[in-house]
Amino acid sequence: MAFERVLIFDTTLRDGEQSPGASMNQHEKVRIAKILEEMRVDIIEAGFPIASQGDFEAVQAVAREVKEAVVCGLARSSKGDIDRCAEALAPAKRGRIHTFISTSPLHMKFKLQMEPEVVYQAVIDSVTRARTHTDDVEWSAEDGSRTEHDFLCRCVEAAIRAGATTINIPDTVGYTVPEEYHDLIKMLFNRVPNIDKAIISVHCHNDLGLAVANSLAAVQAGARQVECTINGLGERAGNAALEEIVMALRTRKDYMPFETAVRAELITRASHTVSTITGFPVQPNKAIVGANAFAHESGIHQDGVLKNAQTYEIMTPESVGLKKSNLVMGKHSGRHAFREKLKDLGYVLGDNAVNEAFKRFKDLADKKKDVYDEDLIALVDDEVVRENDRIKFVSLEVVCGTKVARQTAELELEVDGVVKKTLATGDGPVDALFNAIKQLTTDTQHLQIYQVQALTGGTDAQAEVTIRLEEAGKTVMGQGADTDTLVASARAYINALNKLLVKRERTAPAALSA
Repeated sequence: MAFERVLIFDTTLRDGEQSPGASMNQHEKVRIAKILEEMRVDIIEAGFPIASQGDFEAVQAVAREVKEAVVCGLARSSKGDIDRCAEALAPAKRGRIHTFISTSPLHMKFKLQMEPEVVYQAVIDSVTRARTHTDDVEWSAEDGSRTEHDFLCRCVEAAIRAGATTINIPDTVGYTVPEEYHDLIKMLFNRVPNIDKAIISVHCHNDLGLAVANSLAAVQAGARQVECTINGLGERAGNAALEEIVMALRTRKDYMPFETAVRAELITRASHTVSTITGFPVQPNKAIVGANAFAHESGIHQDGVLKNAQTYEIMTPESVGLKKSNLVMGKHSGRHAFREKLKDLGYVLGDNAVNEAFKRFKDLADKKKDVYDEDLIALVDDEVVRENDRIKFVSLEVVCGTKVARQTAELELEVDGVVKKTLATGDGPVDALFNAIKQLTTDTQHLQIYQVQALTGGTDAQAEVTIRLEEAGKTVMGQGADTDTLVASARAYINALNKLLVKRERTAPAALSA
């Protein structure tokens, strides 16, 4: 049986990066883009070129590296935005300009302060301008789900007539519900005379927890592109999660006869990578990629799964690239076996990266009796993500306990290639450590969140630390892993600081949330 194709438009690098605390440098964006292309995502929205020079260069770098997927850049309706976007996308084998403007009464009155007729003309002008650069133009009606139907139909018809090949109807603030959104998309198909000349896309936010449900309802109504992100990353409560969209369509073909081109077996790897790069941990009960997604604790559930996995599992762990955690490596394992194991886990690294990761693996194997897949994933992600950091961890020695009057931390960091060392005190070992980091770097940031969790079982498990820093309204997340919780804490704080350096260089313009 043939199934209709639904295009997957991934906006992790653009809308996902707009999550408070998320930040990616150029190297990290390219790395994620390569994974998305390997997954066979159809369109990759690489960023917002007008936002900053850094964002422009990141979109340009992704455009150079990606060969199969369409590379997309976001632009507001202004000539400057559109031309800058086209310039960034120039190296792309297949490029798309995604331009947008608000169409709801609320946004037009208070945000844009523009009359509807002026907005209508801006739709025509922006799409016409974008078409001078490329044949692949997407137009979005920001806050489309709260737009008056008559005006929305006029704008959609005008955008298609001006040359838009994809029309996106976003639920920008996560306000709609599935039946209402389904009816909205159906209404457009029934009322817009040239609707057959464009692909209808949907972009749903998760403020009411309905982003995936709304997206699927729109697909059933005729939408054939879904805009989503890895792990549901995005502004406020996030976007529709790519992994949930893909697996819902794959699992329930009896009810939704559609298919995507996504290689679902790479989902877990992509989830880990995005989590490590952004510093956003995946909640344990997150659908598809959470640590508990395929875990069974109830005796009744365990008994059923042992007899037949389908009693409580509607998909297999292997279908999303999740492999059972087994003891696979030890301190006697060689470099070749290590490289092969990384390949099994989905990591293909260059010689330098393998050598650095192997050194850390040997150190880990000396400290930890059992080395599990989760340990290797954390180790490799940590090593690769930090490859281009300006601030790097070198060494740490902490004195603490009930018999010392003051906890102390002696810390060595490499800052822009120069090794620096300091000794600091604090109310506890973590406080002393963070004071030491501030002495060697900067003290303008404020610690908002400090979380520790074990990656595996046992007292020798690696600790994974998550940190959120705030500075002048900007927030960043950092992660670090090590068998020593204080070393993991140092790595997490330094990871967050490196992201803060990226944030300092960027100034995002208003109206980013198509």
